[in-house]
Amino acid sequence: MKGEREKEGDSASEDLGCRRGDFSRKHYGSVELLISSDADGAIQRAGRFRVENGSSDETTDYTPGTWRRTDVHLENPEYHTRWFFKYFLGKVHQNYIGTDAEKNPFYLSVVLSDQNNQRVPQYRAILWRKTGTLKISLPYSPTKTLSVKSILSAMNMDRFEKGPREILNPEIQKDLLVLEEQEGSVNFKFGVLYAKDGQLTDDEMFSNEMGSESFEKFLNLLGDSISLQGWAGYRGGLDTKNDTTGMKSIYTVYQGHELMFHVSTMLPYSKENKQQVERKRHIGNDIVTIVFQEGEDASPSFKPSMIRSHFTHIFALVRYNSQNDSYRLKIFSEESVPLFGPPLPSPPVFTDHQEFRDFLLVKLINGEKATLETPTFAQKRQRTLDMLIRSLYQDLMPDLHKNMLNRRSFSDVLPESPKSARKKEEARQAEFVRIGQALKLKTIVRGDAPTSLVTTGLCRKEPWEAQSFCSTFPYETVCADSWGQSLLVATEAAGVMLIEDAQVLPPVQVFDKTMLLKQMHIVEPQDLLITRADKGKDARLYVFRLSMLKRGLEERQLVRTKCDSRENKLEKTKGCHLYSINTHHGSELRIVAAIRNKLLLITRRQPRTEALGALAASTDSPVDEFQYIREICLCDPPVVMALVDGPTGENDNMICVAYKHQFDLINESTGDAYRLHHVDANRVNFVAAIDVYEDGEAGLLLCYNYICSYKKVCPFNGSTPMIQSNASDFHFSWNQMPNAIVCAFPYILAFTTDSIEIRLVVNGNLVYTAVVPELQLTASRSDIYFVSSAPVNSASNCSSRDTSSQSSPQTPTGYEMPVFPSPLGDGEAQCKHIFKIPLSNLVGRSIERPLKSPLVNKVVTGLTGPAPSMCVAAMGPLMQGASHTLSLSRMEIKEIASRTRKELLGETLDCTLYIHPPDPPPPQNGHLCVSHRLNRGAEAESPSLASPFALSTSFEEDVLDLK
Repeated sequence: MKGEREKEGDSASEDLGCRRGDFSRKHYGSVELLISSDADGAIQRAGRFRVENGSSDETTDYTPGTWRRTDVHLENPEYHTRWFFKYFLGKVHQNYIGTDAEKNPFYLSVVLSDQNNQRVPQYRAILWRKTGTLKISLPYSPTKTLSVKSILSAMNMDRFEKGPREILNPEIQKDLLVLEEQEGSVNFKFGVLYAKDGQLTDDEMFSNEMGSESFEKFLNLLGDSISLQGWAGYRGGLDTKNDTTGMKSIYTVYQGHELMFHVSTMLPYSKENKQQVERKRHIGNDIVTIVFQEGEDASPSFKPSMIRSHFTHIFALVRYNSQNDSYRLKIFSEESVPLFGPPLPSPPVFTDHQEFRDFLLVKLINGEKATLETPTFAQKRQRTLDMLIRSLYQDLMPDLHKNMLNRRSFSDVLPESPKSARKKEEARQAEFVRIGQALKLKTIVRGDAPTSLVTTGLCRKEPWEAQSFCSTFPYETVCADSWGQSLLVATEAAGVMLIEDAQVLPPVQVFDKTMLLKQMHIVEPQDLLITRADKGKDARLYVFRLSMLKRGLEERQLVRTKCDSRENKLEKTKGCHLYSINTHHGSELRIVAAIRNKLLLITRRQPRTEALGALAASTDSPVDEFQYIREICLCDPPVVMALVDGPTGENDNMICVAYKHQFDLINESTGDAYRLHHVDANRVNFVAAIDVYEDGEAGLLLCYNYICSYKKVCPFNGSTPMIQSNASDFHFSWNQMPNAIVCAFPYILAFTTDSIEIRLVVNGNLVYTAVVPELQLTASRSDIYFVSSAPVNSASNCSSRDTSSQSSPQTPTGYEMPVFPSPLGDGEAQCKHIFKIPLSNLVGRSIERPLKSPLVNKVVTGLTGPAPSMCVAAMGPLMQGASHTLSLSRMEIKEIASRTRKELLGETLDCTLYIHPPDPPPPQNGHLCVSHRLNRGAEAESPSLASPFALSTSFEEDVLDLK
């Protein structure tokens, strides 16, 4: 079965194993017991580390200079996760206090905000509890405002000991910012240990006074050498006054993060102290340490057991090969550290030094973030958070009977302020915003602001960038599926349309509107179109030959109607409200149709190749090739279904069904049901159950409400799946409730009403959130197609909204609750656009793509034509033509900083700032100004002007909010 899946996976543009097929955590290393001996031969302590070494297969084809990665991303980037700083601080929002059913205090913060100036209003809510924070986004409706109770219910919190009361004191913002900062620092300190060839103990390594020429070259690659005396930036625990920790160090800024390296040869050296305690005091207390080892690959290699440290969890072993000017990387992670990316290439050799730097820094940052989730660090963080929350609650308790806490009803709607005492409320909001903006500026000057400077070079393109597929589509889509490089789209108003080259040819009608399709699957390897048409009692499954539909299009026959398709009905499927097919269709295609609470299992034996032509010629309909196997009765009608292939396919194929508050597994052969997962929530919105295979063993991604949970359902014991807690199981929460989920390894994408949230399958970590107004996923079985109201070339529209007309004379501009204009102007007709994310971009790690993405050849017609490189604005536009950058001098940046200070006093600015200055010298006399922070926050690489979101600052929307 596995071999058949691999045989099918030749083309990334088809629905094959690359999307829902085999993946392996082995890419991230395997856990080993590491033992080493000291110089005298004595056995050192043993440790269990996950060893990541790429592939041991050195015969892998590797052409230096052509390798390009698409999966090097910072995981859980602070600009996307530090919500309170970015979306709440300095803006009018509500904060509430209460105690849950277990009498534990909690805080709730709610704000109505715009999604990155895309005119997509939404509520953002943060629930602060001792176990951590929960963040969700809720859609905004001008006719249906949300209550505090409904927001907490969406967070699966319905019972309270004391109902929430609003906190009106603006000083609460300072306390909540402290709570958010417990998630971890935005700046990092990493150890760098130099080891000569043959050194096997930490005493030997720490005693190296100087490094080699290759080590100095490596340090220059990592960052800049800075003088610690008077250094005003992030110091990583080093002394910047008295030179007690050395005179120089290595420092850099990477994607908005300040990084300080504790370099062993730059820290104080003592001839009397063989253990070099001063050096170990810093490097031994770093979570992540780089070990640069001299010598050939065949010489004795470093092992973590050589370092006596209970604090360092991750070691990055770097070797330099002078013969081909390349670096080799190996990663050791303590076994309790969760998996983190990016996985090492095969082989783990880098000839492009800049790519090596990007990869290494991203790996180190992700590694330290992952280590903070280990039990040791997580328990400490939880104890600190619990203490802070309880202490803050005790401080607020005496004011419960005063005016500080608003006594508005528990069910009062948000975000409207009371109509009475309007002037008093406006004055309070003005003070609220002033204090919040001052806190934000203070955080930026201190260097602890989560900035987003994510451009890593002119040619960097993200794999999820979308291409315009059809610039205007006048109909509402019901469902769709890809047919080669074309798209078959079902609508209610115009029937079923085939969109080939939308830039050149208009859509072609295939079925008229009497065929009301609700679901469709195109199975090209078997020449099949499977559909579910109509609804209620009239619903049925239909099957068509793709070759016959293609012939009809080529011969320009009449458009098919429902009457013409009577011979294509699968007769026993009347009343079918849902169906599913197996993803990995090898020798046998399986269909499960749900008719109320009854499942009907249907199979189709693939005809022999030599008989295929004659069979197709004899009949237009493939109905006779399908056979009905059995019926299975359930307790309730299923809402979601997925077919799971067993390892043998003999009596061990399964059906995952979701209904009521549970996911069950049904054995196809016996009909026996097994509980897979129970959902503990009052209301359940089932989204999807996606079949995935880890190293050939079946697993499921269960998606419901805001949750995505991975469950491994193997090994099989006969016909009974062993469903039990597994080390591979994990779950994570989406920030916004998805309407659809797509798995395209290594990514999992959630499509909501107005955004695409992109995470990693292996650990659920967030890598990007793209704002896409009025979003609807239409097809994803191969390339991903979605519909949006976003203009095709709206990348230039990134300015903030103008709220001056909504401001009252008594209220400073921007203090009103936000009012969001509609994306459409008066009298403007609704227009939808279809976009495409090529699957090969998402799953092809070694694909080198040109700067422009030409439209590939069409399968059906053979027509070709270049398409402009266009995409949704928030997803990062593709570069068009010659790109250039706009640089500002330091004086200009100081002027902007000065204007920003004026804005803090109540004056409103609205501008966009592109920053690309040279690295500035450290400030004199220890004084740090805003312009210096802005300079240090800018990457050395040039951002593309075609992607303004990376380095834009909108002072009216978010004061000093570096994007």
